[in-house]
Amino acid sequence: MKFRLNRHDTKQQKSLTPWEEYQEQQAEKKRQKQTPNWVHRAKRIGDKLPRLKHQRNLKLYRRLALLLGIFTVVILAMVYLVSPLSHFQKITVQGTETLSAKQVQQAAGVQPGDSIFSVTSKESKVAQRAVKHNSRIKRARVIFARPNHLTIRVVEYETAGYVMRDNRYDEVLENGIISHQSVSQPKSGTPVYGNFKSSKSLHKMILQYAKLDTDIKRSISEIQASPTKSNPNRLHLFMNDGNEVYATITNFSTKMAYYPGIAAKMKQKGVVNLEVGAYSYPFKK
Repeated sequence: MKFRLNRHDTKQQKSLTPWEEYQEQQAEKKRQKQTPNWVHRAKRIGDKLPRLKHQRNLKLYRRLALLLGIFTVVILAMVYLVSPLSHFQKITVQGTETLSAKQVQQAAGVQPGDSIFSVTSKESKVAQRAVKHNSRIKRARVIFARPNHLTIRVVEYETAGYVMRDNRYDEVLENGIISHQSVSQPKSGTPVYGNFKSSKSLHKMILQYAKLDTDIKRSISEIQASPTKSNPNRLHLFMNDGNEVYATITNFSTKMAYYPGIAAKMKQKGVVNLEVGAYSYPFKK
């Protein structure tokens, strides 16, 4: 049997000389030049097709993932908005002495069941609204505790006394406002105001009273307006220790600071005059 050897087999059996290798290279270049250009372009395009397809698929997957992500976020947001987590389940009120939790909530404009978005990032405005809508609230602070709890901390104006009207006593706050609440008997340790013909004078008097130390406040039983021609702002006070005091509205808080020291030196009950200077004398028998 005869075997036919091709050129490559012959090459393997016999190494080519440099001249023969050169001839082979020139022949290969000639064959490449004779090949049409469209064949080379088709070959290059064919090489790029898998890579282009991969890139196209990668862009498609990214776009699909983005759409799915947006869709998921929208669905979760809608579920959250209709769920109990997006509404206040509990509103705690702290610091009240006279006001009820319901009154504070009404002043702040919030109540259980309201959307948390009505308060989120608006805590200071809600606090200001509470102060504005209830004259008894001195300060307020709103604290949003996630996920759906709200705390309202308030500081109330203290009671500065009472004004008697129609056999009942209307409460007066330290900000000078007469409360709508009235009682049949004044609370111990707070004075009763009387004979004030002008609401403006009463307001000034209450603001002066609010500046006093707590011990001095509790020592006053009654504050009566007692004007004279020479002193239209004259006051007549009845103290719980049995003494009486004459003073003036305009400097009342400053002068009353001397009262405890003067009263301690008095050997018997009498009058302490703080209108001009500060001195005392016993009651006339």
